[in-house]
Amino acid sequence: MPKNKGKGGKNRRRGKNENDNDKRELIFKEDGQEYAQVTKMLGNGRLEALCFDGAKRLCHIRGKLRKKVWINQGDIILIGLRDYQDAKADVILKYNSDEARNLKAYGELPETAKINETSTFGPDDGEDILFDDNADDEDDEIDDIDGI
Repeated sequence: MPKNKGKGGKNRRRGKNENDNDKRELIFKEDGQEYAQVTKMLGNGRLEALCFDGAKRLCHIRGKLRKKVWINQGDIILIGLRDYQDAKADVILKYNSDEARNLKAYGELPETAKINETSTFGPDDGEDILFDDNADDEDDEIDDIDGI
């Protein structure tokens, strides 16, 4: 068997963070592309996104981004529209929160776009939850047990 002369296998590569480019150039949309916000992750490299042109599209994460760039619900993405299928698109790029804020400042994203605010609970956010407080009743029962 040949002797290994490298520094390790794929597990070594897995530990490295190779896309550590903190400052990259801001990429704007071109014709045939649109900004969108992820509404639901579907699995199998697919997601549902609400485009800022008002359409809801089923998007496919391309292979270059699939295991290297993690996309979550609420992220701002750049998608490539398909000429032959309007309801489907391909994810080209994921913007981090700083880039999304810059896009909003430049007027590329509408003012209604929410960046870094993933609300999965809905409009009420569960603020009106009431709990029954029966701690006083339980203390009385414990005192009765001690008296036996």
